[in-house]
Amino acid sequence: MDFRDTTEEAAFRAEVRAWLAEHLTGEFAALGSGGGPADETGWDVRLEWERVLGADRWVGMSWPEEYGGRALPFARQVIFNEEYARANAPARVSFFGEGLFAPTLIQFGTDEQKRKFLPKIQSVDELWCQGFSEPNAGSDLANIQTRAVLDGDEWVITGQKVWTTLAHRADWCFVVCRTDPQSSSHHGLSYLLCPMHQPGVEVRPLRQMTGSAEFNEVFFDEARTAKENVLGPVGEGWKVAMATLGFERGTAFLSQQLAFEHEFTELLDVARKRGVSTDPVLRDELANRYVGLQVMRFNGMRMLTNMLKQGALGPEASIGKLFWTSWHRRFGETAMDVIGADGLLVEEAGGGAYELDDLHRIFMSSRAETIYAGSSEIQHNIIGERVLGLPREPR
Repeated sequence: MDFRDTTEEAAFRAEVRAWLAEHLTGEFAALGSGGGPADETGWDVRLEWERVLGADRWVGMSWPEEYGGRALPFARQVIFNEEYARANAPARVSFFGEGLFAPTLIQFGTDEQKRKFLPKIQSVDELWCQGFSEPNAGSDLANIQTRAVLDGDEWVITGQKVWTTLAHRADWCFVVCRTDPQSSSHHGLSYLLCPMHQPGVEVRPLRQMTGSAEFNEVFFDEARTAKENVLGPVGEGWKVAMATLGFERGTAFLSQQLAFEHEFTELLDVARKRGVSTDPVLRDELANRYVGLQVMRFNGMRMLTNMLKQGALGPEASIGKLFWTSWHRRFGETAMDVIGADGLLVEEAGGGAYELDDLHRIFMSSRAETIYAGSSEIQHNIIGERVLGLPREPR
C-alpha cells in the first residue's frame, strides 16, 4: 500500500479538514474524543453532533448512493478517520449501528431491509446495540441459549444477553438466537433484528468500577419482532455473526486505534509536566508504547487492504484485535507509572461516589478490552488454528 495521498485524496483530506474546522466548534469541540464509543459523557451533545455528521453524509459515507451514502472508496474513509481523530472530535454515538450493523446489513440484507434501516442510522433517528454474549456464551459464543420461535408472522424471543453496550440507549438490537431447538453449537442460529421498546424487553445496568454503567443485561421474555426481521437465511446466523465480529475486530475499530495517538500525545505532556519524561525506565516504556502505536497502524492498514481484495475480513482480523487490546492495556499501565502514587487517588464526588480523570479511566476500561469481542485467549486460538494452520486445541 502506498501511504502517500494522490492528488484527489489530498483534495479530499483538505475538504474534511475544512468541514471539521467549520463545524467542530463550541460545545462539540469542548467535548473531545472521550473514552470511546461506550462513553456516555455529554451524551446529548454527542447525539446532536452525530446528527450534524449524518446530515452531511459523513455517517454511512461508504454506503451505496441509493441508500444515502457517498460510495466513497476505502482510502477516503481512512483519510476521514485520520482527520477526525487528529481533530479530537467526539466519540461516535452510532458506532454499533454504522460500524457493526450497517456493513453486515449491506453484505447480507435484502433491498427492503436496507431501505428500512440505513436511512434512520444515518439520520441518527435509531440507535442499535449488539445482542451476542450470554452468561454461558461469552467467548464460547456458539453456546447461545436465547431462543426464538416463529408464531405466525412474528418471531418470539426468550432468553438473556449480557454486556450489551448502550442497550439502555438503543432502539434496536441485532440478536443471535437459536431458532432450531434440536441444534447445537453454531448450527441452527439466526440473526434477528428486535425492537427494544416493547413489552418483554427488560434492560438492567451493570455498574462498573469506573462508576459508569454503559454495559447492561438484557432479558427477552417473549419479545416479538416481524418475521422478515431476520438477516441472512434462517439457521445460518453464525455466518452473519462472524461477519459482524470481523467488522468489530477490524474496520470498526480503525478510528478508535487512530484516537490512541491522541491519548499517547496527552500522556507525553503529562510526563513532561510531572518531570518524569527523562526517567530512563519510563522513557523506555513510552518508547515501546510509541513503537506499538506504529505497528498497530500499519498492521491495521494491511488487514484492511486484504479486506478490499477479499470483500470481507477473515480470521486475520483477530491479529488486530489481539494487538490493539494488549497494547492499550499496557498503555494504561504505563499511564499509572507516569502519574505514580497519584494513580491511587480519585476525586470525591459526594455521596460515596468518585470521579476519574482520563488516565484512570483508560487504565480501568482497558482491562476489559482484552475480554470483550472475543477474549485474547480466543484470539490466540483463532490465529493459531485458522491463520497459521496449527492443530486445533484439544476440546
